[in-house]
Amino acid sequence: MLKPNQIVSGLELWQWRNAAIQAAIAVDISPKEIDWLLETIANLDRLTLRLETFKTWEQISISLSFTELENLWQRRLNDSLPIQYIAGITSWRKFQLTVSDAVLIPRPETEILIDLAVAAANDEIKAGQWADLGTGSGAIALGLVEVFSNATIHAVDISPAALGVAQTNAENLGFRERIEFYQGSWWQPLEFLKGQFSGMISNPPYIPSDTVLTLQPEVVKHEPHLALDGGADGLNYIRHLIAVSPDYLRPGGVWLIEMMAGQAETVRELLENNGNYRDISIHADLAGVERFAVAYRN
Repeated sequence: MLKPNQIVSGLELWQWRNAAIQAAIAVDISPKEIDWLLETIANLDRLTLRLETFKTWEQISISLSFTELENLWQRRLNDSLPIQYIAGITSWRKFQLTVSDAVLIPRPETEILIDLAVAAANDEIKAGQWADLGTGSGAIALGLVEVFSNATIHAVDISPAALGVAQTNAENLGFRERIEFYQGSWWQPLEFLKGQFSGMISNPPYIPSDTVLTLQPEVVKHEPHLALDGGADGLNYIRHLIAVSPDYLRPGGVWLIEMMAGQAETVRELLENNGNYRDISIHADLAGVERFAVAYRN
């Protein structure tokens, strides 16, 4: 959690910003990261930063001490620590979510899963039981709660630390009473609700094992590999979700997942060959990559 009310002068913060920008340029990090960080931890807006009017302010409240800020910034420069982990927060849909190295940083493309769920669900499905499997930061569960005001959301993660982050986010955003949290593997904690789910949604690990270590250093060094590594071909957990979900979904229930570029046709074939799904469709992200699969329980 962020620590409130560390007081610094505008001049001190201006001097730190200038030094940080020069250091970022020297190692090919975008200076925009510094201003995003100051917007987040000091509540400064872009115009104030661009015009540097904060330089004359006597006091600015920031959520990190200068010592913490500088130590974390050095880790950004020297060890590729993601800027979101420095701030302890990231934006996703209309939310500000707490993040730590216990969870993946929610990506903008995953926001589309929520829109696909809305498009796929009729009124009855929208008001039913929904499962977010592998909830991580809780982003998807929170997105569902926002758009399905009458649904009951069940969020599952195998990592107790990740569940702690998700519960913190639900509490901070006023949705703690709307989401049930469970520690366990995929559907396993929800066996008592077999056959009752209107929808399942998941952003599971889908990176092939031998590809994980080739990702950006920010990801390889700091984001949890448990949430990335999908086995030899990246499809271990997607196969599991395809095989097991028919036992949990009601007839007409919706199945939605995110996947990696290049996996769409295999996922479609797996769904078709299972025999329990109909109206299977593949959807692209904003970059045109086939990223999402939607299907309905027969």
